[in-house]
Amino acid sequence: MVRQTRQSGQRPRTGGSAPDAAPGEFRAQLDAEKRASTLQVLFKVARLLDERALARLGMLRGQRLRRSHTQLLPHIDLDGTRMSDLAERLGVSKQAVTQLVDELESFGVVERVPDPEDARARRVRFTARGRAGFFEGLATLGELERELAQGIGEKPMAELRSALLAIHDGLESGRFG
Repeated sequence: MVRQTRQSGQRPRTGGSAPDAAPGEFRAQLDAEKRASTLQVLFKVARLLDERALARLGMLRGQRLRRSHTQLLPHIDLDGTRMSDLAERLGVSKQAVTQLVDELESFGVVERVPDPEDARARRVRFTARGRAGFFEGLATLGELERELAQGIGEKPMAELRSALLAIHDGLESGRFG
């Protein structure tokens, strides 16, 4: 049974009680729903590409960079960020952030410096090595992008980039929810 149609702008959803289905049937329904969701596919592709990029960067630098590290990095402002702000941005405890920062600090990627606004506080900021890592990471992503373009073609890759930039700009500007 279909509850919504594509004409309404919504993707079709199967009816019934998939959670109560036999395991094989449930798996098939779940997989079909996941493949029908553009954002679910985008999340999975992002995860797979992140794993590949991390593996390549690990080989390049000889360090064990993890996804939890890469999830923290975008939340560090270039002029530094307090640990409590990082914890809030990530939705995790200060202890969890401290562990990640300790690891990144041991890699030479970040450092703790005095907070210019509060002598009792410290900020986490990128070291010169950490800033150089941005360009290493972007170069690695560029390699992966070229490989994808070889696989799907230059035109679809350019169209994907254009669509993603439009979504990015719409979300950043507040035009989309």
